Amino acid sequence: MNLHQRTDTLTECDREAIHHIAAVQSFGGLIAADEEGRIVHASANVGDLLGLAAQPEPGTLLADIIAPDALSVLTAALAEAAGPDLIERRFGVDLTGQNQVFDCALHISGGLSIIEFERHALGEFADHVSLIVPVIAKLEQATTVGALCDTAARLVRQMTGYDRVMIYRFHPDESGEVIAEDAHADLEPFKGLRYPAADIPQQARELFRRNRFRIIADMNADAVPILPALGPGDTPLDLSMSMLRSHSAMHLAYMRNMGVGASLAIAIVRHERLWGMISCHHREARLPPYSLRTVAELLSQTFSLMLDRILVTQAEAVRERARQLNDRLLLRMAGGVSLAESLPMIEELLRGTIPHDGISLFADGEYQASGEAPDDAEFRAIAPLLASTLGGATHATARLADQIPEAGAFAHRAAGALVLPLSRGTRDSLVLWRRPLERVVTWAGDPAKATAAPGELLQPRASFAAWTETVRGQSTEWSPDECEIAARLRRTLIEVILRMSEDLTRERARAAEQQDLLIAELNHRVRNILGLIRALVSQSQAEALSVSGFAAIIGGRIAALAMAHDNITEKNWGPASLIRLIDAELAPYSGAERARYRIIGEDVMVSPEAYTILALVIHELATNAAKYGSLSARAGSVEVTLAHTAFGDLSLAWRESGGPPVTAPTRHGFGSTIITRTIPHDLKGEADVRYKLGGVEADFLIPARWLAVADPALRRAAPPPPPSIAAAEPRPAAAAQPGRVLVVEDSIIIALDTEENLKRLGVGAVRLESSVQGALAAIADDPPDFAIIDFNLGGESSEPIAAALRAAGIRFVLATGYAEGAGQFERLGADAVLKKPYGMAEIESLLAAA
Repeated sequence: MNLHQRTDTLTECDREAIHHIAAVQSFGGLIAADEEGRIVHASANVGDLLGLAAQPEPGTLLADIIAPDALSVLTAALAEAAGPDLIERRFGVDLTGQNQVFDCALHISGGLSIIEFERHALGEFADHVSLIVPVIAKLEQATTVGALCDTAARLVRQMTGYDRVMIYRFHPDESGEVIAEDAHADLEPFKGLRYPAADIPQQARELFRRNRFRIIADMNADAVPILPALGPGDTPLDLSMSMLRSHSAMHLAYMRNMGVGASLAIAIVRHERLWGMISCHHREARLPPYSLRTVAELLSQTFSLMLDRILVTQAEAVRERARQLNDRLLLRMAGGVSLAESLPMIEELLRGTIPHDGISLFADGEYQASGEAPDDAEFRAIAPLLASTLGGATHATARLADQIPEAGAFAHRAAGALVLPLSRGTRDSLVLWRRPLERVVTWAGDPAKATAAPGELLQPRASFAAWTETVRGQSTEWSPDECEIAARLRRTLIEVILRMSEDLTRERARAAEQQDLLIAELNHRVRNILGLIRALVSQSQAEALSVSGFAAIIGGRIAALAMAHDNITEKNWGPASLIRLIDAELAPYSGAERARYRIIGEDVMVSPEAYTILALVIHELATNAAKYGSLSARAGSVEVTLAHTAFGDLSLAWRESGGPPVTAPTRHGFGSTIITRTIPHDLKGEADVRYKLGGVEADFLIPARWLAVADPALRRAAPPPPPSIAAAEPRPAAAAQPGRVLVVEDSIIIALDTEENLKRLGVGAVRLESSVQGALAAIADDPPDFAIIDFNLGGESSEPIAAALRAAGIRFVLATGYAEGAGQFERLGADAVLKKPYGMAEIESLLAAA
């Protein structure tokens, strides 16, 4: 819950286009070149940094200012950075052939090749590389989030030499708190201080999610302009992935007010969301060498893996507590006692698990309460609003009156509520209550200074002294663990309400046993994966010739493991699709129509134990094909054939064609070892790799024990072979998009994401509504051209909206997370069903069909 409530949607900072700032920091230079190798943009200091006679003008060929050998290195690096948000690093490059070496970062932005460079720290490079393994080993020793954060703060400060290093964690309201700190002895400690959400604008959060590293070498240095500021078509240069990007005057003033002369920030991302930040401050200007900054970035990636391991372990403990509570509850209620008669027993069981001051039970029109809880009349006044306002799932709030004003009548006795709806669309519910408590929150300065009145220019805060806010009228927060236990309790109570039969009771016991086995297996697999990652780090050192190479190799292999882990955990650690795995590895090297590869044969479900092994093997095959094989050539392609043998084993054939002539490698690195030895060793299968002149051929045999039979309704065949590149028809021009689209969705996050995707696809106006009443008013006031409506709006049905759209002749689709009910959706007149979760690709397909 947001303690300091925000009344604005976007602050002034949220609206600033910080990725179009058209300037870089003075310690490096930037060149943006087109496909023909001609300069389109260049920072004003390029001529001085490279020792050129004059600043290169737009249209200058890169070959005219960069030495041939260096240009070959940069061209190869840019070819490897062809994917979205990929950055390639090259260290110690002599750009001009005059023995002046630079560290370079390269990526693609808006069709332009971006080359950034700074002076190379020649004498310190080897020392920086040697830090990697011992740093990872120290992080692995942490067993709690607090210990991990303390260790990371200490290691980063030792490595980089900043005056202060903080680990900063985000709360659900997007405010942040310093949870670990290592600082110079004469600095005032910041640990425990809270920072309002507005201190990190929304577009900065999105940039951090994509480009997780940011440095400001000197808060007082003048920015170096990029010339020209606008490119062809008056388009600004997108610096989202830039390492040199200059920063807004607002942010620089904010940091100077804080007494900071230089900073470094590394985002901590978990499950593609910002979990926190590693933030470094220095009182004077400071620029660690690029190689050292790369090592620090690798440390942050390892931190994220260790964090995930610890949080998974904690989640297992919570699930065990919830299981024990549910087992005890079911045992006590096995005698057929009604739910209403069981309230004292429920409260007794919960007392030591979820602290609360009162409890209410409303079932079958009967109300019972105990402790600090609303009386019968007070509860009946809010009962109709619980499901419709809070939704049909478990809901926790420290101040219920914020969502349901009628709860203010008893807020002096019971302010916080943990609501467990017991049936969909009815008032039946179990509610745990907490008394209001005065609470003191310590902020880093007055959080009100983070916003400005409409029409006023926001000024950065000048004071960061501890500022306390006394919060009244709300209870202590409900912890995530308590909410998890409550959600499991709710499911158990619903089972009781449904009067499960004896057969179902036995089935539940078997399910609990399977869950225990699954948890034990998950714990085993997580530890195995961490051991595997450590081995990958150790074994990959021999292949890497530089920190960037090492980071790229390790990053690719860890990404393959992470993708495999996501696929098998998506179905509760169950078998996962092999075609999905192959698609994920090969799609980045193919065009929009996947003309670079094809998969022949029916999909196969692979058990979790074998899935990570195949993920590494296919990743290495795809990487080698992109670097040296068929995918390194424009006309090259890969064909993967899946087939079952007579004994039920899986035969996987990999064939490359159209690439450069292939010769067998003279040295077998760790990647080759993964391809040739992991399947025979770990899966007791077979692997045969042949380096033929026309392309690499590989055959693998995966024993049947690692394969699973999928539900025929869920299995899909491989996509048909795409047309050859030469015969491919040009894609038709995109059809005109609807001018106005109505989105009816009760989740603001999903609604905003859908709005953004629609606008990216060219829709002119998007209107968001969250209720039946609002949607009907929108249809009457300004009829849309097309509509996307959520089938279940909390406690409301979307049927009246569908009827109004059908009557007005407006085409629409229904979005739902339920797999059932396709016939009902057709009855409502929807063009199609949009299965949740959905993204831009699914929306684009629907609009094209409409």
